[in-house]
Amino acid sequence: MAPGFSPQLRDAVARRLRDDAELVSDRVDRATLRRAVARALAAEGVVAAPEVWARLVRDLVDDLGGLGPLESVLRDPAVTDVMVNGSDEVHVEREGRVTRVPVAFEDDEHLVRVLARLLGPLGARLDRAHPFVDAVLPGGVRLHAILPPLAERPTVTLRRVPAVVPSWEELAAAGSVPTEVRDHLLDAVGSRRNLAVSGRAGVGKTTLLARLLGEVGEDRVVVIEDAPELRRPAAHTVHLRTRAASPDGAGGVEIATLLRNALRMRPDRLVVGEVRGPEVADLLQAMNTGHDGSMTTVHANGPEEAIVRLEGMALLAGIPLPAARAQVAAAIDLVVGLDRDPTGRRRVAGLLTVRPGASGAEVEEVWSCS
Repeated sequence: MAPGFSPQLRDAVARRLRDDAELVSDRVDRATLRRAVARALAAEGVVAAPEVWARLVRDLVDDLGGLGPLESVLRDPAVTDVMVNGSDEVHVEREGRVTRVPVAFEDDEHLVRVLARLLGPLGARLDRAHPFVDAVLPGGVRLHAILPPLAERPTVTLRRVPAVVPSWEELAAAGSVPTEVRDHLLDAVGSRRNLAVSGRAGVGKTTLLARLLGEVGEDRVVVIEDAPELRRPAAHTVHLRTRAASPDGAGGVEIATLLRNALRMRPDRLVVGEVRGPEVADLLQAMNTGHDGSMTTVHANGPEEAIVRLEGMALLAGIPLPAARAQVAAAIDLVVGLDRDPTGRRRVAGLLTVRPGASGAEVEEVWSCS
């Protein structure tokens, strides 16, 4: 799917935009940029039929103010993930299935230019000195990019959270959360049990956590995450977000720091979008000291492995193994395991209850899809 303009026209329009008095801010909204592009095209003497003109303006706005050819992919609301393996290979995930799409940049250099231009106003860099980056784009799309020589070609991954959290009925209709599982989960949230949602990347952990977050009633909830993915319509919710360090390494704020701040904010429940390191020690302490009904997600191949991973993270925080096992067993009440079925559909694979035992966590499977 080629854009409706030549590189020469794009460069000519870009030169005119640099002198446009309306574009005085680093962050210009799309409508303003559209007007400026239309003026630049007119000044270049471009004449076209209305439908061709509209496409030309749209494609130039995408290239000069957005993600270039990827904007056409993101206009599809069913797309949740975009994976770019160089300028000419783009894959998307829709409804749990990954397919290649006919979208391409001019070349790898064009792809890197688009990314660098987008990242500049966010205080991030992508170049030879800074060959990888994580960022949250305006609108909430999460971006990871890595450049050669660390990767064979410029590689980009985009992740977008659905604007609307699926209802329980929609999750059941999709085969993700059967009614019996829903009842278990609602009972766990209502009885203030601490939950860990586990699974590999892309199996719907954040989606399920967002659905559970909508069931916590009037409690004061502090939500901690890297990107604005978890939405709670109810009042009395505080959202805290990590901050990446600047290119010179200053100003970064980690989940552990936000957790310690959250504990001073009188939360009834804590929700951490994902734990993946020593910060788990602060979360376990909170779960074990009165913040019942807290929730998080963890990357793991299954619910049993999630327990082992949490123990390993606690070890990274300097907690001895016996104490790490005891803290995990005392803190976590229920582990929800997610995976994909043979057709690629996301689903709850199993539920494990957890209780303290003589040598750590004792688990019992209370539901399984098999």
